[in-house]
Amino acid sequence: MTRRNRLVLTATATSTALLVGAYVAEFFGWEPCAMCLWQRWPHFAAIVAGLCALAIQGPVFPLLGAAASATTGGIAIFHSGVERKWWDGPASCSGSGDGLGAMSGDALLPGGADLAPLVMCDTLQPFLFGLTMANWNALFALFQIFVWISAARAGRS
Repeated sequence: MTRRNRLVLTATATSTALLVGAYVAEFFGWEPCAMCLWQRWPHFAAIVAGLCALAIQGPVFPLLGAAASATTGGIAIFHSGVERKWWDGPASCSGSGDGLGAMSGDALLPGGADLAPLVMCDTLQPFLFGLTMANWNALFALFQIFVWISAARAGRS
């Protein structure tokens, strides 16, 4: 196996592990907010880029993987700032002082007792070692960007 393909596999496996971890945490009751869900989509794109990079040589797919990792990393950094109240988040999932953030879906819809409460994006929920899932995603995204770019460069030599 070439160095390029090992790097592609590493980056692809990292996205896969992060997604599996997110869904396992959700299975055990860790409800994601909207921005947590937004961070998942680029990981799916990175996995597709990785699979394509394994089948098709050249730097294009590793660079697309790097772009996907940069996208999830950007969302994660923004989300981290929202959680720590460094800046405002989207009104749709951040506390705006209007009281709607604390309401659950069943308070808004008749017969909606099965609806889960809205998870706010600006709530700091430490996950591991004092870091939130968004913080961890940002760190792993930086690692992935480096690996994807290394794979793109390794394919040229």
